[in-house]
Amino acid sequence: MDDGKEVNPPEGIVLKVEDVMGSHIEDPITFWGQPIELIEDLLKISTALTEICPFAAKVFGDPAPGKIYGGLYSEDQCWYRCKLKKMITNEKCLMTYVDYGNSETLKKSCIVELLEDMQYPGLASRFRLWGLRIPHNQDVTPFDQKIEEKLKQHQETELKLADELKHAVETKIKSLTNKVEKLRRVRCEFNENHFGDDLSEAVKVITEACLYMLHSMKKLEDTWNEYNCAQETLQACNSMDDVHILIDKRNEVRSSLYAAADEFISEVEKLPIEDRVNVLKSLASSLDAAYGPYEVEHNSNEMFDQFFEWRDNKLQEFNNIKHRTDSSLQLLSEWFRKTMKFFDLNSSASLTSTEVINDVDAVLDQAEQDVCKELEISTSQKDDADIKIICSAFNKAMQMIIKEQDLLLVIQNKYEASIQFKEQVGQWLNSYPSVEDLLSIKRSVKNLKAQLRWKLVEKNNLEDLGSYDQVKVQEMKEEICRLRDDIYEEICREQREYERLGDIVQNWFPELPLLYPEAAIRTYMQSAGLLTDSLERDLFDPEPMKELSSKRPLVCSEIKSQKILLKGYSVDTATEAQMIERAAQYHRAWSVLKEESGLLPILYLFACKSEPVTYVMVPFYPGWCLKTVQAIKPLIPEELCKVMQGVAVGLQTLHNSNIIHGALHPHNIFAVNRERGVVGDFDFTKTVDQRNIASWMIADKLELVAPEVRNGQPAVLASDVFAYGCLLLWLNFPKNNLKTNSDGTPDVSELSIDPKMLSLVSRMICFNPDDRLRVDQLLEEDDFLKLKKPDIIQEETKAPAPDEIIMNNVFTDETKSDLLGGDST
Repeated sequence: MDDGKEVNPPEGIVLKVEDVMGSHIEDPITFWGQPIELIEDLLKISTALTEICPFAAKVFGDPAPGKIYGGLYSEDQCWYRCKLKKMITNEKCLMTYVDYGNSETLKKSCIVELLEDMQYPGLASRFRLWGLRIPHNQDVTPFDQKIEEKLKQHQETELKLADELKHAVETKIKSLTNKVEKLRRVRCEFNENHFGDDLSEAVKVITEACLYMLHSMKKLEDTWNEYNCAQETLQACNSMDDVHILIDKRNEVRSSLYAAADEFISEVEKLPIEDRVNVLKSLASSLDAAYGPYEVEHNSNEMFDQFFEWRDNKLQEFNNIKHRTDSSLQLLSEWFRKTMKFFDLNSSASLTSTEVINDVDAVLDQAEQDVCKELEISTSQKDDADIKIICSAFNKAMQMIIKEQDLLLVIQNKYEASIQFKEQVGQWLNSYPSVEDLLSIKRSVKNLKAQLRWKLVEKNNLEDLGSYDQVKVQEMKEEICRLRDDIYEEICREQREYERLGDIVQNWFPELPLLYPEAAIRTYMQSAGLLTDSLERDLFDPEPMKELSSKRPLVCSEIKSQKILLKGYSVDTATEAQMIERAAQYHRAWSVLKEESGLLPILYLFACKSEPVTYVMVPFYPGWCLKTVQAIKPLIPEELCKVMQGVAVGLQTLHNSNIIHGALHPHNIFAVNRERGVVGDFDFTKTVDQRNIASWMIADKLELVAPEVRNGQPAVLASDVFAYGCLLLWLNFPKNNLKTNSDGTPDVSELSIDPKMLSLVSRMICFNPDDRLRVDQLLEEDDFLKLKKPDIIQEETKAPAPDEIIMNNVFTDETKSDLLGGDST
C-alpha cells in the first residue's frame, strides 16, 4: 500500500497462492525464492557441488555469459551454482547464484567449471508483492537489512529441517564414501615428487659425489705452463752460447712433465669418470624435463638449504594430515564395529543405544573434514612462493651439473693429451732427434744430379760428333729419364723427411733449426714445405713455351708420368720473401682438404741459381682451361653445374683462410675432364688489388672486376663473388652482349632466366659488397647451380673449327694462358 488504498488485480487475472521459501530480497516488494517442493532438489544440488567443486578445474580466461559455473560463496564457504552478470576487473567477476537469486563479486580462483549434467536452469524465481509500489521519497535500506536477516534465519531453519529429512544419513555416508574412494586412488597415484623428491635426490647426488679439481691436475697444468715457457724461450733463442743451457732446462722440465702426466693418468684411471659423466647427463635430462627450462641465476648454496627446509615442512604437514585422516577413519571404523555388534541379536556384547549413537555426527564430520583436507593438499597446485623455491633449487642444481660436466670434459681431454704426450715424448727422454737422414738424402740428390749432368754432357758430346750410334743415344736418353725420376723421388723423400722434422720442431725440439742450420729446416717451415734448394730448372727436360709467354720464363715437362708446368717470376730480395709468404698461405689453405679443396695445388717453389728468378711448379692441365673448353665444346648444363660447384668450393677454401683470389677469370679456371672445377693459382708476386685490375679480368665483353675495385676501393672477399656471378652469366649467355648499369653492374633485366636463379645471381652481382652472398651461403642455397632448362637456358653456340680456335683465340694476348695451367701471363 503506498497511499492507503487497496489495489485490486486487473480484470481477467487469476491469482494463485503457493508456498515459497524466500532466498534473496531485492527491495521491500521484490524477492527471489523457490517453491517448497524444490527444497529437496536444492539439497541434492548442494551435496553434489560439495563433492564436485573442490576437485574441479579452475575457470580459464573470462567466464562465458550464460554458462553455469560453481562459485564459492564468501559467507559460508560453500559451493553454489552461478553465472556471469558482468566483469568487474580482469580477475574479478560479478556472479549471480542461479538457485537463490543473490549476487556477489568473486575472484576467478573461486570459480570452477561444471559438467553438462549441471547445466540446467536455476531453481530460484523472481517474485513481486501484488499491488504495492515503493514511494519515491522512502529510504528502503533499513527495511532491506531487516528482511535480509529474517530471510537468512529462515533459510538456515529450512536447511536444518532439510538435514533431518529421511535420506540425510544416507546422503552423508554416501558423500564420505565417495571422498574416501577418491582418496584411496589419490594415495595410490600420488607422486611424492609433488614435493620435489627427484630434485632432492639429484641435489644429494650432485653435492655428495661431486668431483673437484684433482691435485695432480693442478700440478700437471703448472708443469705444462713451465714446459711451454721453456719451449718458447728455446724457439726465440738465436745464440749458440745459450742454447745448450736452455736445452738442459727444457729437458729437466720435460722429465717433470712426464712424471706429472703419469701421476695424473694414474689418478684419473682410479676415478669413475665415465659413470659420473653418464649420471650427470641422465640427471640433467630428467631435471630439465621435469622443471626446465634452465635459467642462469647467481644463487648461493643457501638455495639448497631453503629448498630442503621447505620440503621438510611440506612433508611434515602432509604426513600429519595423513595421520589425522587415518586416525579419524579408524575411529569411524570402530564405530561401525560397535554398531554391527549392537544390531547382532546373537552377539553377547552388552551395548546400549547411547553408546552406539553417542558422538557419531562428530566422528563423521571429523572424518569428512580430514579426508577433504588431505585431498585438497594432495591435488592442489603449488603457489608462487613454492614454485620460486623449487625453480631456484633446480637452477642451482643445473648450474652445478654443467660446471662439473665442464670439469669432467677438461679432465678427459687432459687425460687423452697426457696419454698422447707420454707416447710421443717417451722416445725422446733418453735420445735426441737426428737430421742425418735428411742430410743423407741431400747428399744422394747431389750425387744423382752430378750423374745427370755428366750423362747430359756425355749425350751432348756424342750428338756433336755428327755420326753416332742411335741405339746408344737412345739408351742414354732412357738413363737420363731414369735419373730425373730418381732425383724427383729423392726430392719427394726429402720433403717427407722435412715434414717429419718440422713436426718434431713444432712440438718437441724448437732448437733444431739453430743447431743444424745446414738442414735449412726454418726455410722449409716458413714456406709451408714448398721451398726447396734441391730442384733446378736444368733437372727437367724442359719444353719452352715462348709462344705462350712473353712476360716470364715458362716451360712444361713431365716427371714420373705427370705433366708439370714451371712458371718463372723475376724477383728481388723483398719480392721473393712476399712471394714465398703468399704461396705458403695459399698452400696451407689447400692442405686442409687437398684434392677436395677445389684449388690447383702448388708442388714446389725453387730459385734459379744463375738469375733472380723464382719458379712455381704446378700440375699442367693443357686444354682444360675454361676459356678453351667453352670455345671448342661448351659445357652442357650438368657439366657446368659440377665445374662451377668445384669453383665455388675453391673460393670457399681460400675465403676460409681470408685469402682473396682477385684474379678469377675464364683463363684461371680449369674444367678438368669436364667434371671437376679447379681454381688456378695466381701471381704471388702481386697484391690482390694488382691482380684484380688486370686487363684479362673480362669474359668476352663482360667486365669481371667488381664496382668497388673500379672505384678505387680495395678488393674484398665479396669481389671474388662478383666475378663468380658474372662468370655464371657469361657461361649461360655467351653471345648475349649484356649491358652495364650506371653503377657498373650487369643489366640482367632482359635475360630469359628462372626467377629463383635470377634472384640468386642478382645477390652475387649487386653493387654493394656487403649485400652480396658469401660463398658458404651460396653453397647452402637450395637453388644453387640448378642449371637445367628452363632455369637458365643456355644459348646455342656453334663451336668453331680447331684451326679457327688456334688462329683467333688461343694465341691472342688475352688468352695466352689457356694452356698454361695457371695465371695469365
